Amino acid sequence: MIIDLNSDLGEGCANDQEIMKYITSANIACGFHAGDNETIERTIKLAIDHKVAIGAHPGYPDKEGFGRKSMSFSDEKFSSLIFEQVEILKSKVEALGGKLQHVKLHGAMYNDIAGDYKKAKVAAETIAKIDRDLIFVGLAGSEMINVAIDTGLRTASEVFADRAYNDDGTLVKRSQEGAVIHDTKVCLRRIENIIKNKTVLSINKKEIKLKADTICVHGDNVKAVEFVKNLKEFLTSSGISLKSMNNLIL
Repeated sequence: MIIDLNSDLGEGCANDQEIMKYITSANIACGFHAGDNETIERTIKLAIDHKVAIGAHPGYPDKEGFGRKSMSFSDEKFSSLIFEQVEILKSKVEALGGKLQHVKLHGAMYNDIAGDYKKAKVAAETIAKIDRDLIFVGLAGSEMINVAIDTGLRTASEVFADRAYNDDGTLVKRSQEGAVIHDTKVCLRRIENIIKNKTVLSINKKEIKLKADTICVHGDNVKAVEFVKNLKEFLTSSGISLKSMNNLIL
């Protein structure tokens, strides 16, 4: 079995370099919810040095709220927000000798379209305009995955090691107690269940079916380095090969 291990980086956290040692794909902030030109370029170079595949991580223009505040835009404006950010990353990656592998939306932007086919379609069509070879990373079982398939884009179903799920398979809002998991052992048990049984228990103990192409550990989690190190060790010791999305998404 092959799986990808990703993390959201370039967001101003001090642990990017350490996390980069353990992952196969990095989602790099594009400057709207976090990061700046210097941070973006430094993170890209770090990924290239560690042979980690690179993705654009666009979000709402909300640095104050770290892109976690929902915002409403026309389809045209929503598309332009994504287009501009992905182009920023793509041009910088290529200028530094790399190649952009995927696009994963950030925070509220990601959560807002998980159940909204129409808005997810705008995102997918925008990505397709930029480069049809880009992989659209979306929440496993969500409209993002459905839209990517309908649009003819390659897609990766994402699961989370450190986040709780609602009964419908969406992520529990961070404002709710228990939304973020800080216990490494709990994190590993959940991932083991997702991989072996393709299920996870929701915050209300309901069993949810999930397909996992890529596992995310949030770089801003205080236990991120511990999580990702232990997760990599657990996966490899379980006979799972860790490779970037390009190696498992055809």
